[in-house]
Amino acid sequence: MSITAERRTTLIGEYKTGAEDTGSPEVQVALLSERIGNLTEHLKTHAKDFHSRRGLLMLVGRRRRLLDYLKKKDQKRYETLIGRLSLRR
Repeated sequence: MSITAERRTTLIGEYKTGAEDTGSPEVQVALLSERIGNLTEHLKTHAKDFHSRRGLLMLVGRRRRLLDYLKKKDQKRYETLIGRLSLRR
């Protein structure tokens, strides 16, 4: 369910905004989206895993807050990010 180190570095490289960037909202949202996708697949086969479902809801809330922050700070970066990640809204 967690992200492998190789996948994490790939995502950071793909979404970073600068040379040494690892913590921008774009990178954080991309990493959260990867974890959300993994948990969603897990819950398709383990429907009664309510502890993981709670974790999923917490991750979705954290991603939503980061996206709201980015939308408030820079609308263009927000729209670019949700387009690249194929997120609704």
